[in-house]
Formats: sequence, C-alpha cells, structure tokens
Amino acid sequence: MADYINQFFFGIYPYVALTVFFVGSLLRYDRDQYTWKASSSQLLIKKDMRLGSNLFHIGIIALFFGHLVGLLTPEWSYHLVMSPGTKQVLAMTAGGIFGVICLAGMLLLIRRRITDPRIRATSQAADLPILLILFLQLVLGLLTIPYSAQHLDGSSMVALASWAQHIVTFRGDAAAFVAGEAWVFKAHLFLGMTIFLLFPFTRLVHIWSVPLQYLNRSGYQIVRKRG
Repeated sequence: MADYINQFFFGIYPYVALTVFFVGSLLRYDRDQYTWKASSSQLLIKKDMRLGSNLFHIGIIALFFGHLVGLLTPEWSYHLVMSPGTKQVLAMTAGGIFGVICLAGMLLLIRRRITDPRIRATSQAADLPILLILFLQLVLGLLTIPYSAQHLDGSSMVALASWAQHIVTFRGDAAAFVAGEAWVFKAHLFLGMTIFLLFPFTRLVHIWSVPLQYLNRSGYQIVRKRG
C-alpha cells in the first residue's frame, strides 16, 4: 500500500498539478482577464506593505530560482566545480538566508491582512488561504535544513533532483527516488505541487505578467498631483 501511495503522490500527482497549472492559467487568461492582476491593497493602507512586500518578493524570487536551478541541474554538470555535498551546503545556506527574509515579509503581510478591517473587507476568498499555504510551505522548507544537516553527503539533494528531472522529462519511476526520504521533504514536495494546482485560481497568476519591459523603457512615468 505504501508503494501505491508514494507512486500516486510523487509519480501521478505532479502531472495532475502541472496540467491544471498550465491549462487553468491559459483558460483564466482567455476567459477572465479582468481578474488577471495582483490586486494590490497599498492604496487602502500602506502600513507594513512596502517593507513586507519587498522582503517577501526578494525572498520568494530567490528561493524559486534557487530551487529551479538546484533541482533541474544535472548531477554531471557541476561535478567539475563542486561535490553534491558542497552543493547541498550552499543550498542550505542560501535557502536559510532567503527563507528567513521571506518569512519576515510574509509575517508582516499576514498580520496586515488579518488585523486590518479594510484589507479583510476587500480580500478575495483565496487571498488569505494561499498566503497561509505559502507560509506553511516556507516553514516546511526551513525545517528541511536540520534534516539535511544530518547527512551532508548530498544524497538527499541528488535524490530530490533526480525526482524532479525525471518528472519534467516524462521518465518513469520518478517516485522511487523519494520513497526513502524524510517526511519533511515529501511534505515540502507535495505542498509545492499543490501550490501549482491552486495557482490558476488565485492572484498568483500575475506572476505570468511580470513587466520585464519596464527594465528598458525609454522614459519615466509622469505623475501629477492635484492642485
């Protein structure tokens, strides 16, 4: 039974989550573009918004690309410069630093959304739940650090990376790589896939529309105050 459960959650569920992620995002963009936005509440109240949002976004962006590179980089490609153990220590250090930064920002944003009546009144149904799910995912990620520290040979990192690479390349038996890993790694993977599953139904869809064109715009935006 344990093998079937492991196969479902780490061999089948990833494809269910990714299918909903891509197809759901496409359908929402096609049918409901008015809701395709971050819905910032900064105009309602600025307290904790700038600091919390900046800390959260700096941390979450660094963590996302760190996971992306760490999980999808083939093992043979970094053997010339570092061992799996060294890579694991780097991941633990960077993940810990940016995880704490992200956690600080997230706590400010959660407190703001829960305690301010104006923010609560204008929040959509999915706003607070997805923020709490991201918070739980971040806590699980930080909890993996002491587990990783118990074996610094990089074996867990290699296993998790092999799982991710088998999933994205549609190779079979991906679930076998994580079958023997600690519960916290499995919970972190499962909740991460669940976030992809919920993504099209939340304000997270604004990530697709990151305004990269602003980086090379020719002029400044002109803002005029009322007299």
